[in-house]
Amino acid sequence: MTETVHIDIVSDVMCPWCFIGKKRFEKALGAIGEDVAVEVNWRPFQLDPTLPQEGKDRDQYLAEKFGSIERARELYRNVENAGAGEGIPFRFEAIAVSPNTLDAHRLIRWAQTAGEGVQTRVVEALFELYFLKGGNIGDQAVLLDVAREAGMDTAIVESLLASDADPEAITQEIALAQQMGVTGVPCFILENKYAVMGAQDPETIADAIRQVAARKAAASEAASAGDTGRRGMSVACTA
Repeated sequence: MTETVHIDIVSDVMCPWCFIGKKRFEKALGAIGEDVAVEVNWRPFQLDPTLPQEGKDRDQYLAEKFGSIERARELYRNVENAGAGEGIPFRFEAIAVSPNTLDAHRLIRWAQTAGEGVQTRVVEALFELYFLKGGNIGDQAVLLDVAREAGMDTAIVESLLASDADPEAITQEIALAQQMGVTGVPCFILENKYAVMGAQDPETIADAIRQVAARKAAASEAASAGDTGRRGMSVACTA
C-alpha cells in the first residue's frame, strides 16, 4: 500500500539556497521508493519584504546588505560551488534588480489550483529566470510570461496581477510560518508536524519522508485495529 506524505515547502524565489534545496528535494523523491508518494505545496516567504515594489539595483542592494560588492561576491562563491554540485550554473552577475517577490508569490499561490504540476513548473521557471538569466521576477509582464508558459489562463492572471488580490493572504502565510518557527528557508514541513530546515542533502530529506510515511502507516494500522476492537466489543455487549 502506498502511503502519501503531504509536504509544504516554504521558500522564496530570490533565495539561491531554496533553488539548491529544490534540486536536492527532487533527488530525494527519486530515492524514497515506490511505496511512498508525496503531495507538494509551495508556501511563501520573503527574505526582504522591505524591498520596494519595483525592486532595487542589485549592486546597490548587495553593497547595503553586505558592506561591499566584493564581500557579497566572496560570500556567494560558496553558493556557486553548492549550486554547481546540483547542476545549477548560477549567474549572479546577470542579475540587475533585486526584486520584491510578493507578486511572484501571488502567482505561485494561484498556480496551486491551475492543474497538477503547474505550481512546481512556475516555481522552477521563476528560479531559472532569476538565477540563470537575470530576469526581473518582480516585473508583472515577466510573471505573465511565466504563467503563459506554465499553461495558466493568462487573462485571469493578468487581471489578478492588476488587482490587489491576495497580498494579505501571502503576508499572513509568512507570519504563520514564522510563528511555527521558520526563521530561514528552505523549510520542508511534513504533514504539518515535522520540519526539515535548510537545503539538506537528498539522503536527509528522503529519510525524513520515509520516517513520516512509516509513522502514518503505523497510525493507520493502529486506528484500524482499534476500530475492529471497538466493533467486536460492541457486538459482544449487544449479545
